[in-house]
Order: sequence, then structure tokens, then C-alpha cells
Amino acid sequence: MKPHYSIPIAECGEPLVPIPLEQFAWVSPHPYMALGATYGDRSPFFVRQTVLKRLRKAQYYLQKQRSGWRLQIFDVYRPLSVQQFMVDYTFQAVAAKAGLETTIMTEAKRQEVLEQVYEFWAAPLVDPATPPPHSTGAAIDLTLVNEIGKPVEMGSVIDELSSRSYPNYFANNVGMDDQRYHSHRELLCQSMEAAGFLRHPKEWWHFSYGDQLWAWLYRQANSDGLAEPAIAHYGQVEETARSI
Repeated sequence: MKPHYSIPIAECGEPLVPIPLEQFAWVSPHPYMALGATYGDRSPFFVRQTVLKRLRKAQYYLQKQRSGWRLQIFDVYRPLSVQQFMVDYTFQAVAAKAGLETTIMTEAKRQEVLEQVYEFWAAPLVDPATPPPHSTGAAIDLTLVNEIGKPVEMGSVIDELSSRSYPNYFANNVGMDDQRYHSHRELLCQSMEAAGFLRHPKEWWHFSYGDQLWAWLYRQANSDGLAEPAIAHYGQVEETARSI
């Protein structure tokens, strides 16, 4: 169980709203839908209302630093069914890369593969006390595009299951390319943090506001006890409710 799941949730009831994609860059076709994931009556580009306001603020900050640059939205809202689909897909991909046949895999080997998957993917738990971050509508995977709409080089692709995904992987490297990757990651982080988001400790592309992971990270950053302990404002979104 990941430590942020110990954070209590006080669901505020704020609705999911569609991201006005004309205001941002976005990945098309959506990567998970292209693999066969189905979202029902919501698209993956829905987010909590306050989170959208903060996303606009983050892009405003970015454009003050780099004129014409934009945030590129990769993925936001995921129903539990999509979270399960992607965990299963990633499990199969990791097993195949290792030359393992999933139908005859030992339990020990299965757990070994799952550990690799769950380092980066949240388990699709049905317990409302432990929702995957993206299933709350409060977490966003994103990157940057420059003034001509070209994706900015970050040193690894989103969802890469390797240590290169760690935010500070390139921080102490002296190569010019590596320093550029780190600089771009820091610009993304600074833009998002300026709007109140916090970054996932192991994923340079994952930011959230108001979910359990955000509250846990906030507490870690304010462990001196001077700030009031944060709680999560957003829990699991009801998948049967319509978003429009």
C-alpha cells in the first residue's frame, strides 16, 4: 500500500468538467484509447473544476517564461476500468519484454512483474478510500510544446518504466543534452507548482492538485508542523454519473 493512501478524503463534490482543448496542446489520438481502452460517456480530457482553473494558471506562468509555449495534455481522467485495462496492458508488455509467458508464469515471477508495473501505475483498487489518482479527476499527465507546436525533449517518453522517468534523473549529468532535458523538466515543474500542483516523486510528467498524493506530498514538504496538515478534496469519481 502506497503511503499517500493513508491521507483522509473529504470529498468536496466538485464536478468534472471538459478541458477546453483549444486552449492547450493535446495528444491525438489519445494513447490509451488507441490501445482499445473505453471511457464510456466521458472523455479522458475531463478534470475537476478547480483543477482546470489551476491548469490555466500554470500555462499562463509557462508563457511568461517561454512565449508561445503551451502545456500538452497527455491524459487526465481515467475510470477504474481504464486503470485496470492499462495495468493489464503494461503487465503483458513487461512480461513479453522479459520473454515470459503469462499463462504459465509462477506466482513469484508474477509478483516480480507486478512490482515493476506498480512502481509507475496505481493499482485499480475499488476501495473508495484508496482511489487511483487519475480516477479522482485531480491528476494530470502532461508535457510541453514549443512555439511551433513541437514537443519539447524531456529525456524519456511519458509512461516509460525506467529510472529515466524519475524527475531528477538528469540533474547531475554534465552532458548538454542531459542538462537540457533537466531544464525542460524543471520548467514544467515550476509552471505547475506556480499554480499549486505537486509532482509525482517518480514521474516527471504527473502532477496533481487536491488528491491524496497531493496532500501527502504537501505534508512531506511542510513536516515542520507550521502548516495545517492537508487532506484530499477529491475522491473516486462515480462512473455511473454523467459529466455533462
